[in-house]
Formats: sequence, C-alpha cells, structure tokens
Amino acid sequence: MADDEQPQLFSEESDAPALGAPAFRPPLAARMRPRTLAEVRGHAQLLGPGCLLPRLVAGDAFGSLIFYGPPGCGKTTLAEVIAAATRCHCVRVNAVLSNTAELRDILRLARMRPERRTVLLIDEIHRFNKAQQDLLLPDVEAGSVRLIGCTTHNPGFYVIPPLLSRSHLFRLEPLDMNAVANALRDALCDVGRGLGASGVTADDAVLLAVAAMTEGDMRRALNALETLVSGHAMRSPLTPEEVAVFAKERHLRYDRGEDEHYDTVSAFIKSIRGSDPDAALYWLTVMLEGGEDPRFIMRRLVILASEDVGLADSRAITVAVAAQQACDFVGLPECALTLAHCVVFLATCPKSNSATMALAAARSAVKGAPRQPVPMHLRDAHTKVNKSLGQGAGYLYSHEFPEGISGQTYLTTPLALYTPGTSGAEAAIGERLARWNKLRTTLRAKNTNAFKDSSKDQVV
Repeated sequence: MADDEQPQLFSEESDAPALGAPAFRPPLAARMRPRTLAEVRGHAQLLGPGCLLPRLVAGDAFGSLIFYGPPGCGKTTLAEVIAAATRCHCVRVNAVLSNTAELRDILRLARMRPERRTVLLIDEIHRFNKAQQDLLLPDVEAGSVRLIGCTTHNPGFYVIPPLLSRSHLFRLEPLDMNAVANALRDALCDVGRGLGASGVTADDAVLLAVAAMTEGDMRRALNALETLVSGHAMRSPLTPEEVAVFAKERHLRYDRGEDEHYDTVSAFIKSIRGSDPDAALYWLTVMLEGGEDPRFIMRRLVILASEDVGLADSRAITVAVAAQQACDFVGLPECALTLAHCVVFLATCPKSNSATMALAAARSAVKGAPRQPVPMHLRDAHTKVNKSLGQGAGYLYSHEFPEGISGQTYLTTPLALYTPGTSGAEAAIGERLARWNKLRTTLRAKNTNAFKDSSKDQVV
C-alpha cells in the first residue's frame, strides 16, 4: 500500500444491507395515519355534520389554521389530510429542526410561485421564537402562504397575538376510548399497512383496555398494540392479562410545565372549593404520580385556606401552614400523607369567600375614589406637636366600654365592605357584628342627643 493511500474501512458490500436483513418499516402509528378527512377518528365536535372545518376544507376556503391539543390527538394528521385535500403545494417543516434561513427560503419561493398556492405546515409551531413567528406575518396576511400550525402548548402563551388573530384556532381534545379502540381494530385487520399478516386477534374488552391505558393518545395506543403483537404468538388472541402486565409500565400523561399542569391543578382547587374530597384526592394523586412538586401544591392549599374557607373555619389556615411545614420537613413520598390530610380537611370544611370579597371591595373603594383622610381622633398623638394640632383628641379607648364598642367611627365616610357568610363559625361572627352595629347605632344616637343638649345649655 502506498504511503498516501488511505485504508478502506468499509467495502461496498459492507455498506449495503446484509442479505436477508429486514427492510426498515415505520411504526404502526405512522403506517396507519389517515389519508383523507373521512378516515380521521373522533373529534365529532370539529368534524361532525354541520361543523365549520369540513365545509372550509371541502370548499378550499380556509385561510390559516392552528390546531392545539395534547400529544397523539391527531393534530398533525388533520393538518396533513387538509393539506392533501387542497391539492396545493405543501411544504412541511418541524420547528424543532427548522431555522430562520429555511423559513425565508420557503416564503420567498411561495411569493415567486403564487400559482402553486403553498400550504406551509409547521409542526411544533410553539418552538419558533417571536422573531421567526414575526417573519411569517407578511406572507400569511398577504395570502402568499396558508399556514397550518400544530402545537401541544397553549397558543395564548406561545403564539404571538398578530399570528393568532390571522388564524382560525381549533382545540382538539384527547380521543374518545371507542374511537381509539376502533382504530386499533382496523390496525389488527389491515394486512397492507397494519398487523393483519400476524393473524393476532383481540376482543372488544382488550382493545378498550389498551385505549384506556393510553388516555386518548392514538399514537401511544397504536404503538402499544404493535409492541404487544410483536411479542405475541402468531394467529392467537391477545388476552387481558397481557395488557394488564403491559399497563403496569404505562406513563401517566402529565406535563408539569404546560396545560396538563394548569388544568389538573384547576380541577384540584375547584374540587376542594366544591367540598368534594374524593375528587380532590384523585386530582392530588394525578399530580403526585405525574411528578408535581409538593411545594407547589401546598402553596395553592395555603391560598385556598383563606380564599375559600376563610372565616367559616379559621383553623383551615393553621392546618394548611402546618402541612406546608411538614411537607418541607418530611419530603416525598411520606409527605403525601400530610397532603391528603390537609386536602380532606379543607374539602370538608364549611366554605366562605367573604374575606376575599371584602378585600376586593376595599381595593375598589381605594382605587375608585379619592383616599379618605385619617380622622383627627385616630391620628397619632405621641408627640407634643401632634397633640397641639388636635391629633388624637376625642379618641375613645374601646376597652373602657362594654364589649369593646364605643360607638366611635373609624372612617371619615363609613363604608360597608365585609358581608359575613352564613356557613360554619362565620354565622356566629355575623350575629356578633349585627349586635355590635345595633349597639353602635344606639351609642351614636345617645352621643348626638347629649351634644344637642349641651349646645342648648350654652345658648341659654
């Protein structure tokens, strides 16, 4: 071998596929992807009779579209079948892999060839930054391209408002279990694209179990079925036991940073507010199993203790703060017991938002009118100068009067901000305040009459 000759590391034969090696085959979810709008499963609220989207597609009259929903619900599939139905030039990019230079080239070619009517399909559009989304605006507005964007993230947070305002937004929900089970049955029967050649069968209960396990995610359901069939004997039925073993390793769908996070904690708080401990415990467990930070949960419980239980049971804030400290001290997994204790206590407490409403009324009074001056009899009188100005003169020390009620006013213009609730301990608070208000009225009337009598004596 000459000195300048490079050794050949691989022969031409070694680069070629080995004889008899199986050819690459896409995953079942990719092979069974619907090719027409009629093949799309579920989403009756978007695709059913009389719905807007099928009419727009049939008339090729849609502008830009954004599909938003959880993974596996069919966003990209719907975008692709719509793009195919228009017989336009379709350019598909993934925002994770694309960049600004590629985007500029696509838009420039679309402007140069308007007769092709370009449809730009952008998967994971939330991955584009503001500058990249701004780049789309002129061509979307001019109609040079029709945008179809897909995202698992809330567009209100991740898609710029000008782009949202130029697009029809459609939210896709997780697929119904029956729709997923029907798709699984088709995959088992389809010889060309599906698993029909295996001869494996499954009854409705097994298919529904797989569908339930994957929580409305069609991609996960099809790929789970493919895994089950690949490890199963040819031409024999799948059993519920096999699905149960497979389900033990399933992953709970819960995105701590996105919509699953906010939707679940919203359901959690509303369940406690609605005094349903069973629902509250269920959503608590969903969050914990999904990896939620217990400190986040406890912050929400401390807030709820004052916002929704409040004066109906003032022990709520004590229990919530104690639980927060215990969670910090103990940590997972044992702090789940403390969380459950606190959740059940708060859910079964009587409820009152009177303090919350009173604070809102006070803020409205402060912001909506000029600030009231502090009455002279309430002003600080600790210095000689303050006393010489009359500050503090006439102040009545509440502890010198029965029940601590002097009848004195504490606002220049009286306001009614707090309305007692009627639940739990707050009912007694309402009765007490009513008695005090009556006592104040009596004392003020007495003081007013005394002042009038004193004035007459001075005139005489």
